[in-house]
Amino acid sequence: MNDKDQSRELLEDAARFGIRYREDSVDRRVKPSPEAVANVERFIEPLPEAGMPDKAVLSLLDDIGSPATVTMTGPRFFGFVIGGSLPVTVASNWLATAWDQNVVMHEVTPATATLERVAMNWLIELFGLPGESAASFVTGATVANFTALAAARNRVYSDIGWNVEADGLIGAPPVTLLVGEEAHPTLMKSLGLLGFGRGTAIQVPVDGQGRMDVSKLPQIKGPTIVCTQAGNLNTGAFDPVGDICDAVRPHGAWVHVDGAFGLWAAASPRLQHLCAGVQRADSWATDAHKWLNVPYDSGVAIVRDAGALKSAMSITADYLLTETEFRNPSDFTPELSRRARGVDVWAAFKALGRKGVAEMIERCCSNARRFADRLRAAGYVVLNDVVLNQVLVSFGDDATTRAIIAAVQEDGTCWCGATVWQGHTAMRISVCNWSTTTSDVDASLDAILTIAARHTDAPPR
Repeated sequence: MNDKDQSRELLEDAARFGIRYREDSVDRRVKPSPEAVANVERFIEPLPEAGMPDKAVLSLLDDIGSPATVTMTGPRFFGFVIGGSLPVTVASNWLATAWDQNVVMHEVTPATATLERVAMNWLIELFGLPGESAASFVTGATVANFTALAAARNRVYSDIGWNVEADGLIGAPPVTLLVGEEAHPTLMKSLGLLGFGRGTAIQVPVDGQGRMDVSKLPQIKGPTIVCTQAGNLNTGAFDPVGDICDAVRPHGAWVHVDGAFGLWAAASPRLQHLCAGVQRADSWATDAHKWLNVPYDSGVAIVRDAGALKSAMSITADYLLTETEFRNPSDFTPELSRRARGVDVWAAFKALGRKGVAEMIERCCSNARRFADRLRAAGYVVLNDVVLNQVLVSFGDDATTRAIIAAVQEDGTCWCGATVWQGHTAMRISVCNWSTTTSDVDASLDAILTIAARHTDAPPR
């Protein structure tokens, strides 16, 4: 067999293994068996002196790796806000990987650079954000927050005459950072990476659903960045971004929105009221690998001031200078070398259209309400207002709730995680998968309520 035939056969094996995994994910248990997890120890060995055939390498990955994965792509994984990757986006991802394009400059990657530019414009339009905004594809919301806040840092310093790109932060005037008490930890990480420190932000009190209390904003003086949240990681609640803009804009503050999953509510006519005022902010961060259901990894940073984003991200190198009228993607991202993440976003939008995206978002939220309604009916306490796709449920005291969560995970019908929210231990149910049906929700509820009844002496309902 020649090299071409061997390569074709290897890629066909990969496709066959991937297709089988995807098809089996509908029915397989969500948490892998203890035996499958223990079996991954077979991967641990010294660096081999000699290689093994490509087909054997791939088979080993499938034989040991596939059974040991948590079925995050399946319809009954509710542990985190993780999409299940639409079939068209898996296929586009395979093709884009075969293209193996490093999306640095339009001149050398015209197809992928153009697809990304179109996908970015579609995102901005879908969210109703200012048309002059610039965007970039990054790994996820952590780096999207970092990227957008780097632009914010440059802009607020530029406004007071300090060139942070040239002179750094040593000796620079302080910047006031405001965040909600329930800001996502990755936002604090992003602030730390930017040199602000993880513990310098002023935490603004929040209400009973985790929304920033505008009346508790401190007096603003000097360069200021306010980090708001669209979609609390526990409750799904939204900060009142419009009111926050009204309060801080007269003082020249930059308003950023961490909308890792909540920003997608803007795509739904039924839910877009939750995003009221979000469009008035200066920058936004979100994930496509969450509610758009594209493969990992895919985050997006969007900044109203395109110049601020470009000044924070672009580099100068003689070998990268090109004469082109088109946008060079690397001028807007932290990475120089990266894969063509935007191809999958383009494929999702092209396959779903505006209506399909809205329907997917609304279906997930409807399934979340279905969870909440039956859990309440069974006598358990749903701690949050279920305004989006997040459900927090307590089964009594902390120990009992944790025991039920552990038993549900071991059962394998579905997978839900634990959280502590405003002093309460809860099961967190995040509904974010395009393929989750009402039957999946009902099967998961049957398992959860049966297990809960064993721990609480309550009959399952």
